[in-house]
Amino acid sequence: MNQLLDLLPIAIFVVVFFTSDVYYATGALMLAVTVQVVLYLALKKPLSRELQLTFWASIIFGTLTLVFRNELFIQWKPTIVNWLLGASLVGSHFIGKRNLIQQLFGAQLTLIDEVWTRLNFGWACGFFLAGVLNLVVAYNFSMDFWVAYKLVGGFALTLLYVALTMLYLVRNGFLEGHDQPPALVAADAPAKEATAKESPG
Repeated sequence: MNQLLDLLPIAIFVVVFFTSDVYYATGALMLAVTVQVVLYLALKKPLSRELQLTFWASIIFGTLTLVFRNELFIQWKPTIVNWLLGASLVGSHFIGKRNLIQQLFGAQLTLIDEVWTRLNFGWACGFFLAGVLNLVVAYNFSMDFWVAYKLVGGFALTLLYVALTMLYLVRNGFLEGHDQPPALVAADAPAKEATAKESPG
């Protein structure tokens, strides 16, 4: 259900773009993400950090796009969202007892602090890279190509990050508790107390 709601605004943007133009698509995106937030609130679901950033970025950059009739504003929106998410991950390393990745998955995984730190900075780098790739596509390819990339690229990058994360954990034995050295099996007390929170195109 959550994944469907998250993909809906992007899908609406793409459909309206290819049947009309970028300005109607931008307006549709702003409306869709607003409806998405309203649905989350109506269903009493928590608003993830990613959804909050996406909502405000869509409203702000969408408004700038429509007011100035310049599609570059909406093209920059995914980059800003990804960079803010990456910065949040980096900042969480220095603020609080647990970084954001540990807060999200601490209840499902038992890992030492060093591993949580690597995962946190790894995902932060992934978000920064996604932001850069979005700009590369926006400035070097057609608008049609960028819109198609917006639909497929973000989802593909997320799958790639998940696959790389799982590969790292499996190859280093972090998912095989019985075979791990004692130092890797023993989690910190804060990790044992962590509860899962809902996560963040």
